[in-house]
Amino acid sequence: MTSLVSILQWLLKAAIFFTLFAFALNNQADVTVRFFFGYQWTAPLVLVVLITFAAGLLLGVLGMVPRWWRQRRAAAHARKLSEASASQVLPNSPAADAATSSVPHGL
Repeated sequence: MTSLVSILQWLLKAAIFFTLFAFALNNQADVTVRFFFGYQWTAPLVLVVLITFAAGLLLGVLGMVPRWWRQRRAAAHARKLSEASASQVLPNSPAADAATSSVPHGL
């Protein structure tokens, strides 16, 4: 079953590759990208599409970075709080017995 799934994944990747390759072959005509103040750039259409896609991907990732940083800080803060609360276990409590027990529960 695992080999069937890996074969299907390989076939899907090959189909995507050949579809994109055919797209690139069909779009080799030169296009002119006109910027402000009379600047222009002439390149194959597939290159312009690829650069536009990469720029959008980069902007999306850069837009997510502040949220990732906030989540990492919150996770580090939560980890420090849990470590601090774990170190404050009372000596005669069931949590202290579980923390010092060398035999895992349920076995």
